[in-house]
Amino acid sequence: MSVAESYRPEAAEASVLLGGASHDLPIRRGTLGPDVIDIATLYQDTGHFTYDPGFTSTASCESKITFIDGDKGVLLYRGYPIDQLAERGEFMETCYLLLYGELPSREQYQDFRKLIVMHTMVHEQMARFYTSFRRDAHPMAVMVGVVGALSAFYHDSLDIHDPEQRKMASVRMIAKMPTIAAMAYKYSIGQPFIYPKNDLGYSANFLNMCFAVPCEEYKVDPVLARAMDRIFILHADHEQNASTSTVRLAGSSGANPFACISAGIACLWGPAHGGANEAALTMLQEIGSVDRIPEYIKRAKDRNDPFRLMGFGHRVYKNYDPRARIMQKTCHEVLDAVGHGNDPILQVALELERIALNDDYFIEKKLYPNIDFYSGITLKALGFPTDMFTVLFAIARTVGWIAQWKEMIEDPLQRIGRPRQLYTGATERSYMPIEAR
Repeated sequence: MSVAESYRPEAAEASVLLGGASHDLPIRRGTLGPDVIDIATLYQDTGHFTYDPGFTSTASCESKITFIDGDKGVLLYRGYPIDQLAERGEFMETCYLLLYGELPSREQYQDFRKLIVMHTMVHEQMARFYTSFRRDAHPMAVMVGVVGALSAFYHDSLDIHDPEQRKMASVRMIAKMPTIAAMAYKYSIGQPFIYPKNDLGYSANFLNMCFAVPCEEYKVDPVLARAMDRIFILHADHEQNASTSTVRLAGSSGANPFACISAGIACLWGPAHGGANEAALTMLQEIGSVDRIPEYIKRAKDRNDPFRLMGFGHRVYKNYDPRARIMQKTCHEVLDAVGHGNDPILQVALELERIALNDDYFIEKKLYPNIDFYSGITLKALGFPTDMFTVLFAIARTVGWIAQWKEMIEDPLQRIGRPRQLYTGATERSYMPIEAR
């Protein structure tokens, strides 16, 4: 029995005073993190809602998957620190862990990997979908459409109440997402699709589908494959962020799993969410050369200047993003493997990193380079164009979305999501015929 399974929250109460009357509310305690005040009956008991734009102070669900402590720089997948998983494990292990709650045994790992490999190909008819898009379509637009269309092909995994069908839908999405993404990339550059190879690992197979061509042999560099694997692990889940909440909300209506993941991809596409690493690289391109860095550092320190350094600091992590340490190491390994001496953008990134880690202003403000800063540089060094960055994020996050969706479906207290509002519009008024207006 796991720690989470054996734990029972202690009984406690809070009270709210409304109109001179006191109303008791239960306090629920988790295994980690702050206690939460359960307001499920607040409206029923008092006629009042709570107001929390963005739900930043509201626990929308109970979960056993991911824990974040932003003040201490902690990120745990099922209790395991992210740095241990990224440095010692591999993405298939992380997938199994997120889905089933425990790291796999060797036999479980082999069976799970074999199951994923069996489903990496997509239906041949799906290739026709790509030809319906313009060549210059954003790959995320393609991903939203193609992933949503999976439900038109795999009718045997749409019943969300059947555990076996849920399992099959989960496996299919984890297995096919790299193939779908690689096809989107190949289509955008006018190259033929490359089929998956069963003898390659998950990340190496993805790189092969992206960069191999039929006319010559392509060998995946193990350093680059390992870097890709770490990127997938580091982005696999991040608690109840916008896209994960979108997947849960869509799933609460009973929508099929492919539609739910497509909704998550659409949300991830937003520049405030999945587009942060792309924004960081765009900023580096704007700076352009090392000799212009002092000018932009000066602007970043000027409160009256709208310019902001992208890829520094983090909304959740107030101390240091625990993923950034691993990503920093991975970034430098990739740069050493591919060579970066002639790339001015990468030179700008390295100098900006040096300044940010040593300048008192950045240290005091805790504007450390975050995972988006390092992942943007790494993906550029791997050879991906910037419009593919969020697509790679979607591949990694798919397993987290599925684990969260699966947990929600299996929760006996799950209800359809229905946020309330503070209405500030017109009060009731009477309709007047158009002649009288």
